Amino acid sequence: MFSNKQVIGVVFGGKSSEHEVSIKSAKTIYNALRYLSNKERYIARPIYIDKYGYWHDYIFSESILFDKKDHLIFEERRINLTNLSNMEDIDVWFPCLHGPNGEDGVIQGLFKSTGKPFVGSGVLGSALGMDKIAMKSVFKSYNLPQVPYISLNKPDIQNNLYMKSIYEQINKIISYPCFIKPANLGSSVGITKAYSKEEFIAGIEFAAKYDERIIVEKSIEGRELECGILGKSIMKSSVVGEVKFQTDWYTYESKYNANLSSTIIPADLNIEISNKIQKLAIEACKAINAYGLARVDFFYQESTQQIYINEVNTLPGFTKTSMYPTLWEASGLKLEKLVANLIEIAKE
Repeated sequence: MFSNKQVIGVVFGGKSSEHEVSIKSAKTIYNALRYLSNKERYIARPIYIDKYGYWHDYIFSESILFDKKDHLIFEERRINLTNLSNMEDIDVWFPCLHGPNGEDGVIQGLFKSTGKPFVGSGVLGSALGMDKIAMKSVFKSYNLPQVPYISLNKPDIQNNLYMKSIYEQINKIISYPCFIKPANLGSSVGITKAYSKEEFIAGIEFAAKYDERIIVEKSIEGRELECGILGKSIMKSSVVGEVKFQTDWYTYESKYNANLSSTIIPADLNIEISNKIQKLAIEACKAINAYGLARVDFFYQESTQQIYINEVNTLPGFTKTSMYPTLWEASGLKLEKLVANLIEIAKE
């Protein structure tokens, strides 16, 4: 019967530079929930958060997903956030949000306050997974392999004496080229690869436009590998995939342009290295208390056979070509079943 179906609130959009990617992810998940067997179990309710942070009703939200032109005026479709705790029709929240306010623990705390289960990590795992500095500090405490890095805050840029010490650390610990990243963004937004002190200074100023906290990492010449994680009480890892790109590094443009990047799934690795990456992926998630779903990114130097954990993405992209669902499909779990599994895991 209709009443036996679970209502899934698919939340997407948000105040983030990754807003458009979120819409694409949500469309994939929304369509998966309406696919055959899932349609018999679930009712999908899209909930759009616009770039100003306003939430919108189901009608307007669906029009955003499918770019309909007959939706009502923008302001008329807003939801009063004070009524969220009374949205009794939502049984499980399914966030399809990327970047700040979406995968940093903020909205997870809001979902938790409603008393309804939600897909993905909780507040702590989301916050640690979002902030690269905090995440790497945890990895260090667990002795997990990662590239050398240093961090600084935006106000430090104006302190000449402090920056002098940073330049010395670059020369001593990091060397050029190096990557300068905002600590709390994804999809390669705000990232620069610097080959000199001048480029480093420009990269710091660029990253500071996006975040108060900045991380600088050593550039590793190696293969970029990714592994998907699924589960909570019992975590499973997918096959390992490899990202190839035509650009100098894996930029935002190359991530979302099929002509500039490609994936190889499964990656051409010996079984020992593949197993080690799968094991490290689970260990990395457990270290930061991430669960439900995650994609763990690695660097692999073939010459030394050294594996480095790059980062954990607690709400990875979910478009049809995104690595996370593609990795699981190659592991024998089709998209529609993957989405259903994530919902059931959320209720554990």
